Amino acid sequence: MSSTPVKKQKMTLEQFKLKSEWLVYFLPFFIGVLIFTLYPIVNVFLTSFKVDFNYITKEFSGWGLDNYKYVLSDPYFHQALKNTFGYVFVVIPISTCLAILIATLLNQKIKLSGLFQTAYFVPMVTSTIAVGFSWRFMFSHNYGIINYLLGFFNIAPINWLGDPANNFYALCIYGIWAILPFTIILLLSGLQNIDPMYYTAAKVDGAGPIRIFFRVTIPLLLPTIFMVIMVNTISCFKVFNELFPLFQGAGVANNLYTVVYYIYYQFRVLVPAQYGYATAAALILFIIIFIATMFQRFVEKKINN
Repeated sequence: MSSTPVKKQKMTLEQFKLKSEWLVYFLPFFIGVLIFTLYPIVNVFLTSFKVDFNYITKEFSGWGLDNYKYVLSDPYFHQALKNTFGYVFVVIPISTCLAILIATLLNQKIKLSGLFQTAYFVPMVTSTIAVGFSWRFMFSHNYGIINYLLGFFNIAPINWLGDPANNFYALCIYGIWAILPFTIILLLSGLQNIDPMYYTAAKVDGAGPIRIFFRVTIPLLLPTIFMVIMVNTISCFKVFNELFPLFQGAGVANNLYTVVYYIYYQFRVLVPAQYGYATAAALILFIIIFIATMFQRFVEKKINN
C-alpha cells in the first residue's frame, strides 16, 4: 500500500500574526530587562576587574584583582561589613518578633481594627527622608520625645545622634520601625490564610491562647516567616537611605559606614571617583547576600522536612 506524501500547508499571514502575537507583548519587557538589568550587571562585573578605570574616557591600565585586593584590605570596608552585619543581626530578629505580635493582634476581631491597621501601614506610603527627619527630631538630645519618655524611668538623656557610641543604636531603632509595616502586611496575609478549623480543634482539645499561638499559629506561619526574613535580610544588607536624614552621612565621626554607603562614597564622594573599587565592593555585597539567601533556603528546607 503506497503512502501519499502530505503537502505542507503554507502559513497564512493571519496565522503568523496569531502565533507571533505573544512576542509583541513579551518584547518590550525583554528589552527593558536587557537594558536596565542584564547590561548593568554585566557591566559592573567587568568593571570590577578593570584596574584604574576612568568612567569618562573608558580607559583602564589592565585587567586583574587589584580592586578586590584594595577593598578587602581597606579598614573602612571592614567597618562597613561590621556595621552592616550588626544591623542585620539586630534589626531582623527584633522586627520579625514585633511584627508577629502586632500582626496577631491586628488579626483579631476587635473594634477599630481597620484604624489600627492603617496606623501601622502609614510608614509604607511616607517618604523615607521625611520620616527620617522626624526621627532626627525625636532623637534630639534636649528636646526629643524619646529622651522625654526615658525620663519617666529615671534614665538620663542619651545623646543619640551626637555621640558616636550611640549612633548605631539610633540607626537600628529607626530601621526596625521602618521595616515593620511591610513585615506586618506579609505576616497578616499569612495569618488570614490559616484555616480556622485548626484553632477550633485546638480549643476543643483544651489548648489555651499561648499554647495555640506556639503550637498552631507559629508552625503554620513558618513559610511566611521565612519569606519575610529572606526579603528583609536582603533589604537590611542594602541599608543606605536611613543614614542621610539622621546623620547626613556615615555617622558624626564616620563610624557608620555600611557596605552600600562605602560603594556610594567610592564612586560619588571621592575625587577622582573610584569606580573599580565601588564595583568590586558591589560584587562582594552581591556574593554575601546570595550566600545568606541560600543559607536561609537551606534552613527552611531542613525545618520543613
